Amino acid sequence: MGTNDGRHDGSDGADEVPVSVVEPPASVPPAEPARPRKTRRAAPRASDFRVAEQPGFVLHSHPYRETSLIIDVLTRDHGRVALVAKGAKRPHSALRGVLQTFQPLALSWSGKSEMRTLTGAEWVGGMLPLGGDALLCGFYVNELLVKFCAREDPFPALFQHYLVTLARLAHDEPAVQVLRSFERVLLRETGYARALNRTVARRAVIADGRYVFDPERGVREAGEDTPSHWPIVSGQTLLDMEEDDYHRAQTVAQSKTLMRFLLNTYLGGTPLATRQILIDLQNL
Repeated sequence: MGTNDGRHDGSDGADEVPVSVVEPPASVPPAEPARPRKTRRAAPRASDFRVAEQPGFVLHSHPYRETSLIIDVLTRDHGRVALVAKGAKRPHSALRGVLQTFQPLALSWSGKSEMRTLTGAEWVGGMLPLGGDALLCGFYVNELLVKFCAREDPFPALFQHYLVTLARLAHDEPAVQVLRSFERVLLRETGYARALNRTVARRAVIADGRYVFDPERGVREAGEDTPSHWPIVSGQTLLDMEEDDYHRAQTVAQSKTLMRFLLNTYLGGTPLATRQILIDLQNL
């Protein structure tokens, strides 16, 4: 239990709870969220006063008053939730070592307002830590989740794919393949994705064809009326992406350009801070 250092963070003095401790990995917090233009469905207002031991991950945190944190978490059953971690910045708080990114946690909270109060956090374990380029990729994934997922909108399939993505990064799988796969699942689960193997005219995509992706409608054949800023990709690239196959060099290059265009469009031009870091380092 954290010690009282005599300072007050403006809270009602809620007690902290015993938690397991894990050494924190190095972290660089993602940028503050910018809302996408739409979401798959309206976020339900949770009526629960208390939630106990919910599986989740810290996506981002920032200081709150003198001794506390506001943490943005992704949970299995409640989606993205904002929590106040009271006293988490105090030197002897057990929460200091627990509320780390990319570590599976069991989270408990209470409250009915949009900003709930963290009442417990336990490290679950069972996942390898991320390091080096994989760590940067992890922060990129977290930033996408913050920007695309409305609060309190459950995405159970996306939560499971997030687990898979972290495991793949931890095992040093090729980052370009892991990130493209996650981006596709993210767009599908948040309501933006369209089939890549058929055009808006319901024609089958052919491998040697030339196509563009209309952000509002889906795949179209490239033609003279194609907007100049829409990237042109081969049919083979679209077919490979539909099958989550990123072994062809052309598919890797074209899918990167296409996904960068789509993410930028759906975010209304809001830049991704971690994406720029990745571009500068490895052009991922």
